[in-house]
This record gives sequence, structure tokens and C-alpha cells, in this order.
Amino acid sequence: MNSKKDFFELIKTNNQARLGIIKTSRGNIETPAFMPVGTQGTVKGIFVDDVLKTETHIILGNTYHLFLRPGLEILKNSGGLHQFMNWHKPILTDSGGFQIMSLSKFRKIDKKKGAIFSSHLDGKKIILSPEKSIQIQKIINSDILMVLDECPRLTNDKKIIANAIDVSTEWAKRSKIEFKDANKKALFGIVQGGLFDDLRIESLERLLEIDFDGYALGGLAVGEKQNEMFKVLDSITKKMPNEKPRYLMGVGTPSDILGAVKSGIDMFDCVMPTRSGRTGLAFTWEGKINLRNAKYKWIKLL
Repeated sequence: MNSKKDFFELIKTNNQARLGIIKTSRGNIETPAFMPVGTQGTVKGIFVDDVLKTETHIILGNTYHLFLRPGLEILKNSGGLHQFMNWHKPILTDSGGFQIMSLSKFRKIDKKKGAIFSSHLDGKKIILSPEKSIQIQKIINSDILMVLDECPRLTNDKKIIANAIDVSTEWAKRSKIEFKDANKKALFGIVQGGLFDDLRIESLERLLEIDFDGYALGGLAVGEKQNEMFKVLDSITKKMPNEKPRYLMGVGTPSDILGAVKSGIDMFDCVMPTRSGRTGLAFTWEGKINLRNAKYKWIKLL
């Protein structure tokens, strides 16, 4: 099963930084691209029409949360997430791998079965296998699907990271089989490895053997220092194929994005920008400011 040869076009490079186009049936995505996060079918605090005005080309939905609410029956009856939220441009869906980390107190890992959750909503048992994750993403009808992976917390324990790579690689193989080159859709693999360059390279090489339409970097922006993240990016992007898009998961601060673009990253997502907007936090070249501080009260009067 070969990945799509015309999915990504690399237009120009400047050292490691890249300019490109991802081509989908619902429109092109100019890269570098930031994806606003619509976890449960809505980008919080902003209407779809306003998202369109920002010239956003793609948004992100979350498999785990959409499976719980609004649920697959509603999404099926709606004709997929695009119709449900009246968004007709591309959608990428996270596989649920991040929730394996963020909801770790509600789950256990079984390499064969997948991630076994007790729902954080009602305690109901949920088994999210690699196959189930892909099946849910197909019902969501996303344009770019992600393999299910184990995203470990930040740790210096190399054995924990190596074990997560073994689990993630096995799940990536099963995800690819379940995907079955779905018509007009793309599937991304996810590189793990923590802050260890050798494990990052090992994870990437094992995924390259499976062959995906794009490659994401997981397990970063999980508490490490910014310079540690950039060090990993500078090393691993030099090993990644030029003809495939590169996606750094969960990154959204301006300085993180600019630094990652310099390292050769094409795609980003994070809840932080819209969350900051809702709480009055603004990013400027002089640093962060809180617009709710009294000294900015005059702005409201204009």
C-alpha cells in the first residue's frame, strides 16, 4: 500500500524552513498551517464564519471526545463532522492518543486490545483500539486521519519511551491495515521518542517502513523546555522525507511556531490561541499582556 504521491507539493525551502501545499478533496492547505482545535465539533468562543475570515484552511477535531459527545449516531445522521458544524474545508482528527496521556488516571494500556478507558463523563468502559480509532475517524469523515499511538508523559526513563515506541509502532501497523487507503483521505503516522534523538530516529524509521501520507511528531510540548524541543526538531526533521508533510502536535505559542517552522515543520495545532482569546491574553512582540488588567480598560471605551 503506497501513500499518495500527489498529496503534498513542496514549493520552496529556506534552509530547513518550507513552503508547501497539502491537496485534499475539500481544498488545498497552504503550509506552514495552524489548525484551530474544535475538540467536540466547535472551535470554542468563535463562530465558523469568523474562523473562515481568518483564512484558516483546516481545523482539528478529536476522536475520543467526539465519540463521547455528540456521539457517532448523531455524526452519522448529520453526514459527518463537516455537516454537523457547517465547516466545508478540510478536517484533521486526532486519534485519541493524546487522551491516553492526559486522561491517564482513567485508562490502562493493553498492547493487543488498545487503550481501555473509564469515561471521564460517566465511568462507562471504552476500549479504543487502533482499528476502532480509524473506524470512528471514518464516521467523522475527516480528511486526514491519525494513527492511534501511546503518548507518554515527559520522562527521562528511556525504557518507558522505548516501550511506548513498540506499542505505537504495532498500533500504527494495525491502523494502516484498517485504513485500507480510504478514498480521498490521508493517514499520518506519529513519531515518538521523547527527548532521545536515537529513539526518535528509531521510531521514524519503523514508521517509514509502513509508509504514511505524512508524519507527525508527538510527545513534545508536554512540559519540556523550549530549547529542548527545538533540539529534537532540528535533529529529527533532517531525517524526515521532504515529500511528506510534517506535523508538530499540540504546539501553539507564537515563538514555538516560529522556531518550529525554522526547523522544517509544516503543521501545528493547539487549544491555546482560542483559550487565550477567551481569557484576554494577547501575545505581542514585547511579550504577553493581560487585556483584563485595569490599565487596558480604556481600550473598551474606544
